[in-house]
Order: sequence, then structure tokens, then C-alpha cells
Amino acid sequence: MAILPIITVPDPRLRKISEPVERVDAEILTLLDDMLETMYDAPGIGLAAIQVAEPRRIVVVDIGKTDETRAPLFLINPEVIWASEELSTYNEGCLSVPDYYDDVKRPARVRIRHLDRAGAVQEFDAEGLLATVVQHELEHLEGGLFIDHLSRLKRERVVKRLTKVARYDEIAAHNRAERESEEAGA
Repeated sequence: MAILPIITVPDPRLRKISEPVERVDAEILTLLDDMLETMYDAPGIGLAAIQVAEPRRIVVVDIGKTDETRAPLFLINPEVIWASEELSTYNEGCLSVPDYYDDVKRPARVRIRHLDRAGAVQEFDAEGLLATVVQHELEHLEGGLFIDHLSRLKRERVVKRLTKVARYDEIAAHNRAERESEEAGA
């Protein structure tokens, strides 16, 4: 298993619509395992493949807080097939929108259909935090982010701040590379 780099706003790849998985094979299983390890390392409770620059309809979720309560879900080609009219509000964050949290309203309960690791069709009902996390991750598959639920002003502030951070990181990496190159030549 490997820890994969997580892409963050303003990376335009986060807005790509993910492609369905045609068949569950060894490559998909490896990606699922790598995504799970990446999510745990981050740490997070959900991760969509597009967040590791893989535009495929794949999600991993685990809302367990400790090693003893972990129960990872591997969702391939997931879809919401039913959602309650009742809404719930959670303070959401995202590994692709680092260090920002805000309240988002979503259906309180959902039914999800997906393929499991063996390629078999499965369905499950989710409520509470699990329903929120699954909906959040499925939104990524359509090129969405939780900040899309916020006011335009809040969203623009977040994107502007993260764009500045990304630029700063780019400059720092460039300067580091130049320093290393100079030291290697000395």
C-alpha cells in the first residue's frame, strides 16, 4: 500500500466528473487500498478517487475513530438511490480544502447502491454522520466540493486563501530546488 498525494483547491482536476469503473480488477483493488491508507494518514474519514487525481467513481469511507472501531467501506460506482426530505446540518471539512470547516445541510438519511470489492452490487442505508460523509464524497465524483453549498462570498474567500497558499508552496518548492541544485554543483 502507498500513501498518495491529495490534490487541493484550486487544482482544476477537483472539478472533473469521474468516470465509472468498468470492472473491479487488481488495479482497482490496489487503488482502494492506497486510498484507504492515504485517508487514514491524512487523517480523514472519507476520500474520493478524484482527490488523489484519479477521475474514477471510487470512494472510501470510515467514520470509526480508533483502530477498534474502524469499519472501512469501499464504494465503487456509488449512487444515492433514495434521500430523505428531512435535512441535517454538519460542520464539514475536506482533505482537499485544508483547514476550513463550515455547516452544510444535506438529507439526513440516504440509501446507497454500489459495487463492493468483489464487483457485486450492494445497497445500504446511512444516517447521521455516515450519511453526511457518503454524500460529501459522492459530490466529489460530480466535480463538487462542500464549499459549493456556502455563500459566494465565503466560497471566494476560501478559494482565494488556498490559491495564495498554493502559490507560496510553489515558490518555496522552486527556491528549494534551486538551492539544492546550487549545492550539488558546488
